[in-house]
Amino acid sequence: MFYLEPPTSSSLADARRALDHNQQSLGDLQAKIDAAEAQLAQIVADSRCAINELQRERAVLEEKVVLTLAYISPIRRLPNELLRHIFLMNFDEYPCCAWILSAVCNRWRRLALSMPILWSKIRLVTSPNASADTIRLWLERSGSRVPLDIEIFLQIQNQGASTTSSRPRARSPSSWPYLSTPPTAATHYVQIQANNAQPSTAIQIIPTATPIVLPPSPPHHDAAIFGSPPSTPTALPSLTTTTQSRASSHWGHIAIFYLVEQMHRWERFVFRFDKQFSSWHALKSISGPAPMLKEFEVSCAEPVYYGEWPWLPSASPNAQVALPELRSLTLQYTPFKWSSPMLKTNLRSLNLRSLPTTNIPIDRILHIVSNNRGLEELSLHFSTVQNYVLPLIPTTLPELKELSVGGHYLMSSIVDSFILPALESLTLDIEARDPIEESITNLLSRSNHPPITLLSLAYGQNGMYYYSGGGLVASWAFLNDLSHLRTLQVGTTPLDPLLSMLGAPEEDVLGWLCPNLEHLALKNCPAHSDGIPKLVQMVDMRNPEGGASAPSSLTPGGTPVKLRQLEIIDCTTLGQDVVEWLKTRIEDVVCVDPPFERTPHSPTYAYL
Repeated sequence: MFYLEPPTSSSLADARRALDHNQQSLGDLQAKIDAAEAQLAQIVADSRCAINELQRERAVLEEKVVLTLAYISPIRRLPNELLRHIFLMNFDEYPCCAWILSAVCNRWRRLALSMPILWSKIRLVTSPNASADTIRLWLERSGSRVPLDIEIFLQIQNQGASTTSSRPRARSPSSWPYLSTPPTAATHYVQIQANNAQPSTAIQIIPTATPIVLPPSPPHHDAAIFGSPPSTPTALPSLTTTTQSRASSHWGHIAIFYLVEQMHRWERFVFRFDKQFSSWHALKSISGPAPMLKEFEVSCAEPVYYGEWPWLPSASPNAQVALPELRSLTLQYTPFKWSSPMLKTNLRSLNLRSLPTTNIPIDRILHIVSNNRGLEELSLHFSTVQNYVLPLIPTTLPELKELSVGGHYLMSSIVDSFILPALESLTLDIEARDPIEESITNLLSRSNHPPITLLSLAYGQNGMYYYSGGGLVASWAFLNDLSHLRTLQVGTTPLDPLLSMLGAPEEDVLGWLCPNLEHLALKNCPAHSDGIPKLVQMVDMRNPEGGASAPSSLTPGGTPVKLRQLEIIDCTTLGQDVVEWLKTRIEDVVCVDPPFERTPHSPTYAYL
């Protein structure tokens, strides 16, 4: 359209008429578009409604199909007797399987709840802030006659107190180094924590296992007992803290009450805790007859003060203690009396680690051992003892296979009193005072040279006594009497003399020392400048390249067995090249630099 410039009256009138017409046309078109869009939206809505209805019908049919398939599945046709057999097979490998089996379906739940034996093994990792009702429920489901196998690990350490270290942990040092028999790694545990609790990493007191994790336990109902505070946002943190504190203070009394109530059914009882907790006095109630009890353990990871404790291991000599089946006893940092009848039950396994406040004469410790001549495993660690009052009498333990002695230097008198013809494992972690090879040599001689396959010397100690005159092995000649030795663990002892003795024998010497040695572990063993060359030479001769035998001129009496494991922890800096070379000769190698030589990016640290 053409308009005159400048506009005239007639052109302005024409423009206004055209504007009115165009605006009217735009309104009509917009109305048609809105109507079309509304029609399309209605069509889409109708279609979506139809689709949703079809999907609902499909879901109903799919559910029917699933239910029908489940109904006609072969496992539905299994009789209850066969299902019980399958449940028991799982129970043998996974003691806590009942919690999983009872959550599959109604039939399996009824069946699992009707089998008390499935609930007879309690494997629990918990904290004082969690509810103790889990133990009650477990015991109730186990019935009233089935023997009970109980393992409870209580973690008290605060997560805020733990620190995360950048240094990987070596495998040989254990969180519970004084346990004579580590728990089975294949065992599974139920892990129960409070609602807002986090797993503690300060110390690991549970066995190396993959736990079955259940939902958090319900909180204690202390608020209903003591009265609830106002439910305001500002009061919630205080309520949580107060509830946790009350739960923690009551946990031991509630849990131990439930357990002691079923003490007549105990077949095995293991209770460990990493530090003293507020309700630890509840352990005093562990007393009375336990006619089925075969194994008993109460252990703490650190020494605490108990005072006078009138409980089962502290019973008076004249007390009537009914423990006819007890064969294994472990007391770690818990009170006991040397005269307790519990220590006179013909034990097969005895593990005692005394409190620092325990101070008894050596002859009374030997008296404990002499009352159990059928021992097969014995571990004694006493940090404070007195010299003997009565003369020490030679004590023969004809069936003892594993012996571990540690603590005060006077404990060597215990070793000097033993005659152990069947000994297979010997561990000595006695304080450094005098060389210990004489005690070992005399023990072997008195015992007619038993077939020892494991020897551990000062491996559990953390200090380095390289410059002190005691506690070191002055001569390794006694290794000549250990031809059956397969594992050798040594700590706080100069490295060079040992490596020289384990290397190729001299021409005038008949045979290798420890020809069957497969596992060598060294910790806190300082080395001179020629320590690393001696290590390389020893490995080169025992594990020659390509598996070939060593030269016959250097191996009179035959070739030794190859080393399969080598651990060098906090001894000396090997260097990455040496570590890589060791990897080519030995299957399993663990190397850790000494703390004063280790850096965050140290290339000589290897965990292989």
